[in-house]
Amino acid sequence: MAQMNMKEAIRDAIRTELKRDPNVLVFGEDVGKVGGVFRATEGLQAEFGEDRVFDTPLAESAIAGMAVGLGVQGFRPIAEIQFIGFIFEAMDQMFVQAARMRYRSGGRYNAPIVFRTPWGGGVKAAELHTDALEGLALQTPGIKVVVPSNPYDAKGLLISAIRDNDPVFFMEHLNLYHAFRQEVPEGEYTIELGKANVVREGKDVTIIAYGLMVHTALKAADELAKEGVSAEVIDLRTLVPLDTDTIVESIKKTNRAIVVQEAQKSAGAAAEIIARINELAILHLEAPVLRVAGPDTVYPFAQIEDIWLPTPARIAKAVRKVLEF
Repeated sequence: MAQMNMKEAIRDAIRTELKRDPNVLVFGEDVGKVGGVFRATEGLQAEFGEDRVFDTPLAESAIAGMAVGLGVQGFRPIAEIQFIGFIFEAMDQMFVQAARMRYRSGGRYNAPIVFRTPWGGGVKAAELHTDALEGLALQTPGIKVVVPSNPYDAKGLLISAIRDNDPVFFMEHLNLYHAFRQEVPEGEYTIELGKANVVREGKDVTIIAYGLMVHTALKAADELAKEGVSAEVIDLRTLVPLDTDTIVESIKKTNRAIVVQEAQKSAGAAAEIIARINELAILHLEAPVLRVAGPDTVYPFAQIEDIWLPTPARIAKAVRKVLEF
């Protein structure tokens, strides 16, 4: 195994699939010679040529639209949207054309596309570069939503996403690209989309998170352990499909839960997860399920984003609240 950070694991996943399948294409703004703004595709154009890895104009609607056209013709596009705030120009192609392709064609056509995009706070980026916009995709039938939290998962999930016959919105947290290294197999492997991972076993409370918030939750769990609280932490990995089985099994054991998301509190992934818990496991709960999230405001400027984002202390406070209910 090799030691990789998440950026390197993503690049290795793309390289693996470019080698395996000649129908895999990579394109987006500056992904070719430059290798992307974060160098996630660095060296791939030199290795596979300009016909397989190429730059596009600065037009997200064109990037996503070309991906739809290529997808229905049998290619497997990996289309990079340079920053998540730029998806608004591509939403018709992503969430209407690609997501409905199999349905509207009666199964004659697929849209096997991966829309990759960096996102996430804590890096002091410019406006519209870090917003958590996964909620926009959650209400869109036909598109899967994947949010890895570590290099090993990023590679396995991305390979699964590229091989999937439906479109996948693949969100790569900016604060995790270089955060740490991890052993990652150099060969091909997959991680099933829709399968969460229990990253810490516990018996008193379940903390459900995804992306960077998994690591924030683990820090909170460490602090709570000093108080004698045993917190179980679930890394969702994918928001669509959502692994409700793992969530329910954990709640049957702990009887209490909180959900952590970086996005604003209202109408996001946490709200949907809590609704599922109420539908499937309410009789196992001994306290209401609480949310720890960003406030319902516009994402703040860099000077105050550390105050805006969920912290281990806020998570620990929510855990104490459900334990004291």
